[in-house]
Amino acid sequence: MLVLPAELTHRQATACLAMLMQGLKVHRESALVVDAHALAVFDTSALAVLLECRREALSEDKTFAVQGLPAAIAGMARLYGVDGLLTPAAA
Repeated sequence: MLVLPAELTHRQATACLAMLMQGLKVHRESALVVDAHALAVFDTSALAVLLECRREALSEDKTFAVQGLPAAIAGMARLYGVDGLLTPAAA
């Protein structure tokens, strides 16, 4: 499981994505879960980071899911029509 930081705005997006990509390289399981429980301060960059992480996971034949996605990001995803791409992790 990869974990998002408490803050993910445009300022942190590049570093956060690099961290996630590094984690993805060493992730051996076929299912990648990103934990967003800690995410408290964010903007649309957080959505972009999640979507890029999903794209990379799928390119490596892994499934992708998000655990603890804040309601505001889920709302942004619905607004942009990409909510179906951010599958919630199984409980």
